[in-house]
Amino acid sequence: MASPKILVVGSSNTDMVIKLDHLPKPGESVPGGEFFTSPGGKGANQAVGAARAGGDVTFVARVGRDMFGEQAIAGFASEGINVDSVIRDPDHPTGVALIFVSGDGENSIGVALGANGKLSPDDVMAAKGAFANAAILLMQLETPVETVQAAAELATQCGVRVILNPAPARALPAGLLKHVSILTPNETELELLTGMKIATPADAEMAADCLLETGIETVVVTLGSKGALVANRSGSQIAPGFCVKPVDTTAAGDTFNGALAVALAEGQALAEAVRFANAAAAISVTRMGARSSAPTRSEIDAFLANNPQ
Repeated sequence: MASPKILVVGSSNTDMVIKLDHLPKPGESVPGGEFFTSPGGKGANQAVGAARAGGDVTFVARVGRDMFGEQAIAGFASEGINVDSVIRDPDHPTGVALIFVSGDGENSIGVALGANGKLSPDDVMAAKGAFANAAILLMQLETPVETVQAAAELATQCGVRVILNPAPARALPAGLLKHVSILTPNETELELLTGMKIATPADAEMAADCLLETGIETVVVTLGSKGALVANRSGSQIAPGFCVKPVDTTAAGDTFNGALAVALAEGQALAEAVRFANAAAAISVTRMGARSSAPTRSEIDAFLANNPQ
């Protein structure tokens, strides 16, 4: 069976990571800790997550004409990702993320967008051929919202389903939301999008229902170790997570989204696709790093076989 074609429009960063006993509070310096760099960016992480999960991925992005940009493109190519639409920006550097990771696996992240902030609707239109061939368009919000909207509109014209991971959360125009098939916020993003406090799964369900009223077909709220809430006009249910010992939660949501796109493009039912994505995310949190933590398809399939629900 041919691999499903996934189109990812989004960001590419170089992550600079420090592992510490605990995350610094405002004004606090935390000494010690391991330092390393790794490729990242929500768009790139999701593209790699989808490729490793079995997708035939094309990536639309901007990187700088610098060492980090060249390393990023080489990394995408090594994962089998089509890089024809990854643009080398002559005027802006590759994006950078500074990440603190605590001893219990939680993280705090600051991002300098660099070339990501210059990804434009024209860049999207230049990749129109890739839209025509895709089964799923997967996007995030580390690039300009007008570019995200242009991509969503083009996907709709081409009959392509749109998954939007609203991270980092921001106000979303109605003109974008009406083109979104599946919105995948985490609990924090759900709060910011709806203005509702999320303390329980029931709160998440009420907030998801509010988002469905905007015209979105399905809302999948990632709940960390608790799994995911799946809500649409037929009702809502919790897709339980898997019990693992977390080492680093960086990019778990990106891994989830990449795997979800592949499963849906393969024709898996929504519940099964979310379970597949939960498994991929569970594996990823047991490993250090962002993109490097994404599991392969064989690893996901083996994990699911060993963890029946």
